[in-house]
Amino acid sequence: MEPGSSEVTGYTVVAKYAGVRLLKKVNDDKIIGIGIVGAGFARTTQIPGFRNCEGARVVAITSRHREHAESVAQEFGIEHVANDWKELVARDDVDLVSVVTPPATHMEIVLAALEHGKAVLCEKPMAMDATEAKRMTDHAREADVLALIDHELRFLNSRRKMRAMLHSGAIGTVRHCNYVFRSDYRGVLGTWDWWSDAKMGGGTLGAIGSHAVDSLRWLLDAEVSEVCCVLATHISERPDKTSGTMRAVTSDDAVRMLFRFVDSPLIKGATGAASLSVVESGKLQNQLEVYGSSGAMMVEETGELWHSPAGAGNWRPVDVDPNPIAPGMRDGSWSRGFTALSREIVAALSAGRKTVAGAAKFEDGYRVQLVLDAARTSNESGCWTPIQEAGGRRQEH
Repeated sequence: MEPGSSEVTGYTVVAKYAGVRLLKKVNDDKIIGIGIVGAGFARTTQIPGFRNCEGARVVAITSRHREHAESVAQEFGIEHVANDWKELVARDDVDLVSVVTPPATHMEIVLAALEHGKAVLCEKPMAMDATEAKRMTDHAREADVLALIDHELRFLNSRRKMRAMLHSGAIGTVRHCNYVFRSDYRGVLGTWDWWSDAKMGGGTLGAIGSHAVDSLRWLLDAEVSEVCCVLATHISERPDKTSGTMRAVTSDDAVRMLFRFVDSPLIKGATGAASLSVVESGKLQNQLEVYGSSGAMMVEETGELWHSPAGAGNWRPVDVDPNPIAPGMRDGSWSRGFTALSREIVAALSAGRKTVAGAAKFEDGYRVQLVLDAARTSNESGCWTPIQEAGGRRQEH
């Protein structure tokens, strides 16, 4: 029996895991219940996003520090504060588990959620390495549920229009692309937390580099073939946010990467570069540029989209409808992207669908993780590093 069909009147199969069919009572008026694991980024972005979705309700939250979860629950009127994530993923009223925790904790929480037949939204980077990411991907495929990685920038109207124009030949064959992210928010805040700890998955390569790699793969519809990377830790010590004691920083705060891509109908011999930093002052930048045989395109953090036909000598604005933003969010590309993504997720779950068009699936998260792993290897060796499947085999194209 396939998911969506039923041999039991009034019930539907919502997932299959390890050969076991998971049944849920059909209710056309059902509110999609969301459980949040983590009270940091979830508080500023995910909870406001889901609260803005018709037909959904955040029913439970948990955090490593219960007082944080209780504070967020009180702020947003969330009824249940779970003692831990194990309690949360087992709740019958939770349909979607959103994992908004440090990367080192992702795999255990995601696998447990899948075993309970829950849909999953996992914060990026997906895992600590490609081996973990592949295991999560394989389990999601077996569970047959909606399983997505939170690459919300795909849902910005400006980036979607840029992608459509690229694939319609607006700048010809793609030759090169640049990704620039610049902020000093880690330099200004300055405290030591999990972001400073490589063992917890902290650092710019994972947090920002995963977005850069996913954006390039999605925009060009092409895989990275090899990468050359330099990681830097410019602030080597930070005061502990609780005790004030100085602690060593083991994660990176700046990334410089070069890419080569597999040829495709859109690209031929293309190269790429990414400059990513969370300790550089100046205007916030989250900018993506693509250069082709007959012109160039650029999209900015503001959502402004630009086109420069070959020989034009300047950038011309492209009309784009701005993305709305959910009440309570700070304005920015991530917030606007998640406002759109959260609506699509709720709509899919309400309709009984296990996919969201254009969203980053677990397989995409795995492919991104392969590039991040190669980037770390390149940083250690000082050499160009080919992208290899988990287990050491060079990826197939």
